[in-house]
Formats: sequence, structure tokens, C-alpha cells
Amino acid sequence: MNLAPLSPSAADIQSHLYQSFLQGSTADVALRVHGSWDAVYNLHRVVLIQSGFFRSLFTSGFIESSPRLGNNGGLHEIVVQFDDHNITRAAFEICISRLYGGGPPLHIAPSLIPSTSEPLTPSFPFTKEYPKTPENHHPATPRFLLSLLATAVYLSIPSLASQAMSSILSTIGPHTVLKYLNFALGKHIGNTELFGEPDTAVGLEHVAQPLDVNKVTRESIASLQSTKGKENVTVPLQSNLKGGSQTDFSLSPPGTSYGSASDDESDRHPTDEPLMHYGAISDKIGEACACWLARWGTDLLEYELRENEKEENGTSTPVVSRKRAKTIPSDSSTGHPSSTGYSKERASVPLIWSRGGLNAEWVAAIISADTFFVKGERERYAFARSVVELRRQDGVIEIEEQEWTRLFEQGIFYANMSMEEIINISHDISPTTKRPFVSLSVLQAAHWSQSVLRNHITIGPSFGNLSSPPLTSLTPSPRDKELGVTQTTADILAYISTVNSDVENAKPYFPVPSDSSLRIGDNGSSFNTTQDGTSLSMDQLFTSMHSSHSSLPPSSPTAPRSTSALASKPPTSESDFFGLLPPRYTASSCILSDPSGKSKWSSYPPYRFAVEFWDLDSLKEKSRLHSHTVCYAGSLFNVYVQVVRKKGQVQLGIYLHRQSSIDPIPASSAPSSLVFGRGDRFSGPSPGNVSAFHNRNPSLPSVPSTPSNTSHYSPSIYPSSRSTTPISYSNAPTSPMISPSSGSPSSPSVMNSNTLPATASPVTPPQPYRDPRPAISAYFTISCASATGSSQTRFTSSPDVFSVSQSWGWKSSSLRTEEYMDIKLEGSGTGSSPANKEVSLRATVVLGLV
Repeated sequence: MNLAPLSPSAADIQSHLYQSFLQGSTADVALRVHGSWDAVYNLHRVVLIQSGFFRSLFTSGFIESSPRLGNNGGLHEIVVQFDDHNITRAAFEICISRLYGGGPPLHIAPSLIPSTSEPLTPSFPFTKEYPKTPENHHPATPRFLLSLLATAVYLSIPSLASQAMSSILSTIGPHTVLKYLNFALGKHIGNTELFGEPDTAVGLEHVAQPLDVNKVTRESIASLQSTKGKENVTVPLQSNLKGGSQTDFSLSPPGTSYGSASDDESDRHPTDEPLMHYGAISDKIGEACACWLARWGTDLLEYELRENEKEENGTSTPVVSRKRAKTIPSDSSTGHPSSTGYSKERASVPLIWSRGGLNAEWVAAIISADTFFVKGERERYAFARSVVELRRQDGVIEIEEQEWTRLFEQGIFYANMSMEEIINISHDISPTTKRPFVSLSVLQAAHWSQSVLRNHITIGPSFGNLSSPPLTSLTPSPRDKELGVTQTTADILAYISTVNSDVENAKPYFPVPSDSSLRIGDNGSSFNTTQDGTSLSMDQLFTSMHSSHSSLPPSSPTAPRSTSALASKPPTSESDFFGLLPPRYTASSCILSDPSGKSKWSSYPPYRFAVEFWDLDSLKEKSRLHSHTVCYAGSLFNVYVQVVRKKGQVQLGIYLHRQSSIDPIPASSAPSSLVFGRGDRFSGPSPGNVSAFHNRNPSLPSVPSTPSNTSHYSPSIYPSSRSTTPISYSNAPTSPMISPSSGSPSSPSVMNSNTLPATASPVTPPQPYRDPRPAISAYFTISCASATGSSQTRFTSSPDVFSVSQSWGWKSSSLRTEEYMDIKLEGSGTGSSPANKEVSLRATVVLGLV
């Protein structure tokens, strides 16, 4: 009888190795670590070489690859100096324990995890009591996750780096966004005592042999570094090891561009300590934070204004003082469970817009961004005014005032406001500085710009434009689709070559885009494995951090579209606020950016507005759910979404629609659980019986006593398709859920309150003039925010022809996800009453004529 040879199981081998690690038995190398802590670890080469760093160290011909005896119990001793103080003892020990197949499980507090039902996390705005961290689990605080990422990247352990990365992106919220953003900019992660986390990994307290720093001085370390031919070898942070983590990881000296997004003095990076940047990984975290701030910024200001009002009235009584919230927006104040007991501390609202939150440069960039969720330019101005005055309450700082000047002059497109709004702004005086927010010359230039554009549309210029480069076409006839208001780069170059004017050289230009689809921020991936299930390498991990980008060729109702994708777009960086703020072009920068001279530009700023759709899971197939209607350049526009089923696949389309001036205005989507207040704003319950939204944010829901049950979708950019609706498609609603009325009441009300999706009575926007052309040419971008706000999907179209009642947009199965809507069975109807939670999709639109 033949017997199969018996051998230890994989679990037995792993258990044996892990016990050897815990006991330090049969070790063949001693790591002498110096950095934010000093200790010796007795380890095993055969296990360590799973790490790219140690594999290079032991197999690439270095002195460490030869077995030698040292002074530490006969073990070969290697001195490792961590100059990156983001690498902590607990994170290092977790990394090493994972190489042995063990270590404590990580516990992320539920209070830090946003969801579709609580998108601003359960800990916002007021924390609850949470139980302590489970026994034998290590608390994965935001600080620890950042340290784990930094350590895993340095040691080249991609599986652990990807886990840390996914955990960071899934815990972006009000109490973590600035910490994560500052990390992306190279700032230090902070000290452990502020976060209630242990210095050592739980359960691994005895694997290290702590060194007495009084005996092991920095001078002795330096002497070890200078020793040659000895057994002891020092490995500094920036060792250029073959096969190791050769990524964009870099250590920047003090004074480099990487810094802090916060203006809180207590939260600044020490000037004598280098800033750490981790290449594409840092940029991906920065992208996610920038997307989150653009998505939730308007909501958070309302909380801050209420807290500020409470302080002024002496009615604010949080357990954590407001002063502490300004200086230490720490996780211990967010209800994060410590490893020792319950968290009973109630968090005050973290500062984002107030001084002590974002610095002035980031404030200006976010408010100026095309994807910042505000209803329109008037609301953008009102929001900027509120933030600036809120910060001025703590004193006027000259460097901030310079940013505010640029914000009000360049970040808001007054040319897209009505004349009445421009006049009102010209009379708006700061109560703090006693000066206008916007200079009269800026408003006059905006009025001139809108008047010239109106003349192009309604009459056509009877003379050459004396203040612009020559136009690419003559005055359009009523049947021309293009206005001829764009110039090529070559036109601009020829013009400024003949005009010696600083004013003309500083004049802004806006690029006419090409077709593209772009995803920035959290891409929804765990970054753990490749498509075939194998583990990622460090190079693959960094590659996966780069933004997905494809170019979609122009399409028309008669021409088929290609699905080929072009080259990837370079990743975002700090210079463009991680994709938040596109570059500002002047004549000279247009020329520098386009050596070919063929790109097209417009001197007229595009029209920007935001839309929101509620209860999409109740939308019937082929029914349209519209946004509010806007007027731009003599035409009416709105956005609608539509559900389409094809071969068992559910797709959600989002379209820009040129509304007929004759047909009734469609009713707009509205939250079913809220009662409309005056004008366009919503009102509802709020904490502390504070009044509902101020009228500066008219399209946003009020702040409830618990986080808003709003959810949004998180699409990917594929598979998607551009499509257009037929010109003959009736603008009338396709379901009783959207029932327009011919009137334009001053006080809209909820329609069909017993049917979802709920809609508001239609409001016809003021239309000072009409574009007489039956067809126009326009470019546009629709940016859709994910459910929790940590990513954006941007669809951009090169100029398309919009006939009256025609739509252009995209439909994709990826746009209909479980994040914000439930997939109903075929034939199921709409709900008869409001659901337990509001389901909404937020998007921003950029629209320009050519």
C-alpha cells in the first residue's frame, strides 16, 4: 500500500513563521530602526524578501546579501534610517507582520465611513457614542491609514499599500478631508496623542527591542553611516535600490511647492522638516479630496454659519470647544472609538471655510471651479461673499485680500448675470472693509462682453470688433449654426503681434474643448489585484492611480460615432488643485499651449450652472426627469435624465436639452420630503431650531438634525455612448410625473406629492432676448459627482448642433448604480409615497456657444 507523504499544511507553515516572528526565534537578521522611534527587530530574510525593498537589499549585490555576524546576539545587523516621519512604529510593525501572514485586524470606526444613507458620515454634525475597538484589533484612524500607506509604499508592499489607499478613499468626510488633503500636499500626519491611537501595533508590543536614545545618539548613527567594510550597514530613506519601489516617491526640502491646504498655524508643517510627496498616490488622494470639497462645500458652509451664529449669540455649548475645533480637527473629536473605552466626546462642526480650515488659495480655487456645486454665477458670488466675510470676522489679512481680489475678478463670470444683478453687485459694500467686493471696471467689462455677444446673436456687428482678434467667420445669417465668435491660436498670435497692449495680453480666453470622458478622484477600485486576479506590483499600483481618460470623436444624428480611445491625459497635480481648477489662459498662454496654432478659443466665458435630480430609482423607463431651466445667450436650456432598458441592461442617460420658447417649461425635480420655501430655496428642520438655508444657496436642501439622506451615483466612464434625441421628439412630458404648467408662479410648490419622483412647479427664467436661429452650435461639459462625493465623472462634447427641442448627452449602464438608485424589475411602477431616504444625483454643466 502506497501512502502519500505527509507534510505540514500551508496554515501550519504560516503559523510557524508567525510564531517565530513573535518570539524572535531563529532570526538571521536584526533591523536597527531609527526614525520617529528607535528599536531593533529580529527577523528572517526569507520572509522579508516578499517586500520589494528588502528583496533589493538582500539580492542585488549589496553587502547585506552576504551572511555576516553582527553584535546583536550574533545576528547580521542592518541600520535603517527613516527620514520620513510619516513612517511610524505601529505602521511598520503592521507591515512586517503582514509579511509573516499575521498581525492584528484593522478596525475603521463606523463614524468615519460615509454611505449613501449618511453621505457626510454618521459622525456629522454630532457624534454618537460608539463602542470601543474590538479586542485584538488595531484602530485604523485616519492618521494611521496615512502612515500605513507611506510605510507600505516605502517598503514596496503593494497589497498593503492598495488596502491603505482604498481605506483612505472610503473614509473621506468632513472630519478627514483636510487631513487627507494636507497629506497629498506633503504635510506631516501629526502626533499620536491627538488621535487616541496606540504607539505600537496591537498584539505586537514585544516584537521590538526599544533602544535607549540617550545611549544611541544621532552622532553614533552618523558614524555607522560612514563606516565601510563593516558588518553594520545603514540604509537611508532615498536608497536607490534596484527592483525596489522606484516610483514617483520623493522627499522635498523645505520651501518647495508642496505644503498645506490649511491656514491653521497649529496645523502647519514645521519649516525645518522636509515635505513628503508620494507621486501618483498622493495626487489620487488629492483628487478625491478636491472632488469631495466641490461636491459638499456649499452644504458645509451652512453648518459653519450656524455654529458661528451660535457662538456670537452665546448659545453654542458643544463638549468640544469651538476653539479646539479650529486648531485640532482631530479624530478623537469625531467620535472615533479608542482602544480603551467608549468615545463620549461630541464633535463640533469642523472648520472648512472659516479661518483655521482651508487656506485662502484653496478657498478661491474651489469657489472658482467649474464643478463647484452652486446653482449659477449669482449664487457663486453670494457664496464667495459669505465665506470672505466669515473669515474677515477674525481679522483682515493682506495676503488673503489678494486672493479675494483675484477670486472676485477672475473666478466669477459676471457676463452671465443679468443687468439687474450686475447693478446690485456694484452697490454691494463689504461691512468689514467698507469697500466694494468687485471693482466697477470688472463689472463694466462684463456688461460690455454680454452686450457684444447679444449683438452678435440678435443683429450681428455692423463693424469690425476693434478689441478682439479677427473672427473665424463672417456675421452669421439666421440659418447659420455658428456665431463665428471663436478665434484660432494663429488668429490670436497675429492680432497681438500688431497690438501692443497690456490689456489685450491679459485678456482671458476660454478653450473650445474636444470630446472626452474623464474620471478623477476615487475610481471605485480596491487597487488590490489585476483583472486576472494576480497581485499588483508597485508599478501597476502607481499606474492604476492615474486618471482614466478617453477621447470620444464628434457624433451627430446622421453620422456613426467611433468608440476608439486616444492617449491618456496626464495625471492631475497640486498645480491645478488636483484637477479642480483648469488653467487660466491669456493670449500669451494660448500661444504657448498650442504650437500648432489650430486650437479654437472664445473670449466669452461659458455659462455654468448646477442641477440635481431626486428619487431616480422611481423613474419609469423612457420617462424624463428635468432640471430647472436656464436662459443663456438667447436660448433656453435644461438637463434631464432618462432610464433606458436594452437587452436586459439598464442604462441611465443624462442630456443637455435646448428648450423651445413656445412649449411649456417642464417641471423640475425636487426632494419629496421637503417643503418649498420662498423663491427657489428649500426649508426644513435643522439642528437647534436654526432657520433653514440662507437664500445664497437656493437649490440646496436644508440641514436636518442628522446627515442628509442624499445619495448620488458613482459611474465609470465606460461603457458609455453619446446620443442625441430626434428633433421631432416632443418636448411634452412622457409620464404623469412631469406635468408642466404654462404659468410661472413666483412661489413654486411640489407637484404630484403622492408620486415619485416629485417635481416642482415650472418656473420660466427671464429671457431678455431670443436667439432667432433654429439651430445653434455649442460645446458643453456635464460633470457628475459620486454618491459620497470623492469622485467626478466629466463628459465633454466638442461643438454640437442644437436645434430647438434637441438634446445631446450620454447614456451608460455605469451611470445607474446601487449607490443612488435601486434596480427595479421590468414593469414596476413608481412609489406611491416618499421613500425613507432622498436619492439624488448632482451634476454641474459648462456651456458655450461658437
